[in-house]
Amino acid sequence: MSQDDTLRLVGTVVAEKYRVDSLVAEGGFALLYKATHLIWKRSVALKVFKALGDAARANKEELLQNFIREGALLADLSERSASICQARDVGMLVTPARETIPFMVLEWLEGKSLEEVLANEKAQQIPPRTLVETMILLGPIGQALALAHTLGVAHRDVKPANIFLLGDPRDVVCPVKLLDFGIAKVVMDAQKAGGAFASTTGAMTAFTPSYAAPEQFSRSHGATGPWTDTFALALVAIECITGETALGGDDFLQIAYAATNPTQRPTPRALGAVVTDEVEAVFERALAIDPKARYGTVGEFWNALRVAVGQDPMSIASPSRRSYLPTPPPGSIMVTPRAAVEAAATAAAAAASLGERASVDTTPRAVTPTDPRVAVSISILGAAVTAGFAGWIGMTAIHHFRSPALPPAVPAPSVALPPPPSPAPTCPDEMVYVPGGQFFMGSDDGMEKDKPSHNVRLSPFCIGIYEVTTSKYLACSDTGRCKRASRVDEWQGITAAQRKTYDPLCNINDPVAHAQEPINCVDWDRAQNYCQATGGRLPTEAEWEFAARGSDGRQYPWGDEPPSARYLNACGSECVAWQHKHHEDEKAMYASDDGWPNTAPVGSFPLGKSRYGLMDVVGNVWEWVADWYSPYTSGAAVDPKGPASGKARVIRGGAWNGGEASWVRPTFRFMRDPTALVYAVGFRCAADPK
Repeated sequence: MSQDDTLRLVGTVVAEKYRVDSLVAEGGFALLYKATHLIWKRSVALKVFKALGDAARANKEELLQNFIREGALLADLSERSASICQARDVGMLVTPARETIPFMVLEWLEGKSLEEVLANEKAQQIPPRTLVETMILLGPIGQALALAHTLGVAHRDVKPANIFLLGDPRDVVCPVKLLDFGIAKVVMDAQKAGGAFASTTGAMTAFTPSYAAPEQFSRSHGATGPWTDTFALALVAIECITGETALGGDDFLQIAYAATNPTQRPTPRALGAVVTDEVEAVFERALAIDPKARYGTVGEFWNALRVAVGQDPMSIASPSRRSYLPTPPPGSIMVTPRAAVEAAATAAAAAASLGERASVDTTPRAVTPTDPRVAVSISILGAAVTAGFAGWIGMTAIHHFRSPALPPAVPAPSVALPPPPSPAPTCPDEMVYVPGGQFFMGSDDGMEKDKPSHNVRLSPFCIGIYEVTTSKYLACSDTGRCKRASRVDEWQGITAAQRKTYDPLCNINDPVAHAQEPINCVDWDRAQNYCQATGGRLPTEAEWEFAARGSDGRQYPWGDEPPSARYLNACGSECVAWQHKHHEDEKAMYASDDGWPNTAPVGSFPLGKSRYGLMDVVGNVWEWVADWYSPYTSGAAVDPKGPASGKARVIRGGAWNGGEASWVRPTFRFMRDPTALVYAVGFRCAADPK
């Protein structure tokens, strides 16, 4: 028996036919077991809702009956869609400790969650999916949720961890399953019922913050419902096409702020994706803060997205928001037959993979909904896992809403192709477009000059992929547009010994050997003049930091992994050897040899690029930015440009001789006399998009 099997069910037989083989995972409210159906000789997933064991005795029977009622609802729903984890059985079991606890039996799945797939692809630097590829992958999930919403059921915890892939994630058509039409409402009912359970679970949330809609953070935004799933699926789609979680933040409050901030919505363009105006508009509506301004169902959202990319809408009936009012009349609802839904999904996916528009004719049929006099907002437990999966068992909820009669469904109308997409913003050569966005600039755990962390919103901008090289700067100075770079160092207090050591490192002294290395020994005026002469400007300090780290709070441009010779040119063993040879004493940032004792050719460390593709944004040379230095203030800011005057200009990013890891965090600030000419300081340019 597993030592974590707190219910001591491994080795027992449940309901005289399910042999409990192993405990797979345990969460705050349920345990998940792998079991064998003794008659069919097939593996099944057994999910046991342990939370009710703590419910007050007087209310337990009612809670158990609600659980069974909702189990029947999930079974009915999963029978209508092959993309919803299939519920096989529901019942009660008695543990060895004589507790009566509900269980649910679900199909056993082999595969990986979308959460695991996205993490693996990011680690392997596999490019994110295109919008069309994302729509093919998530299309069955959109179909399943559209069907659920037609039946009056909302999921309320749509996220990558609850989307399970059963095949090759990069195949044209990869079977997917929607998991965990979960347990949150049962948990809330149990908390209201009192007892030990209420005192131990009251602080837990019934949703996943990174994929939550504003109304889940605060009911002041309105009630939850199918529109809540619309918000979540939009976030999942954006993560697939950008490779980044759309709602950034280090903690619950920061994520809640990102979800509810009216000045910056987590749309594709805000996270760096290049999409048409039509697609961006669809996501803007799907991610509206006010639920009333959002698409009322996933069917409405997914159809709008299909139309925006030139496809026909799904042929599945989708009721309007008024279907979810508290006192609708009884009646029947129109549901597309399951076979037609699956055929439509397969045909649409195949057509999309060929760049065509799909149109599938399906015939609706009428079904009788659950008695409309019963408006039970109870949730149930549903899950499927891969063998060996040990993730946390999430809390989600389905709501059963009463639905009025709908008008007869009609075949989907032919949809005209959208107008040609607006031209994407353009940037100068060797610059990347950064769509702007919102982030927390600075750090609360860094040096004093890096504090406090404060919210900044930026407009779109362009910024150089590379630091300006010696050859490019020389070309500008040779034409008379730029002042020549210095062949010597100059800063206040420089000694003769330092001149002897560091003057040879001014790359202009050997422009052929150092042609592709960053220009250095240039003061702030030279840097700014070069950028202006070539059609740009120096980046602001805020633009530089955002381009280096993005909005997700990462510690370094590449993520949270500590600096190493894989990611940047800083002080490794080669740098220490050079320092000792020249009677200098610098400590190493890492023990290995990065191959370059001084400056390296730009782009030599592709693994260290930022989320927007900037190379060498830390290490190699410090970089001048536009701002005068001044301490941060705590207030939020829009497109900050620093003070109008000062004594020192800001430099960012660290250099080849840096020995402290903190120096190459994008939040780290340093300053220099703007007239200084330094072997370890260069720059990159920025520009406004056209």
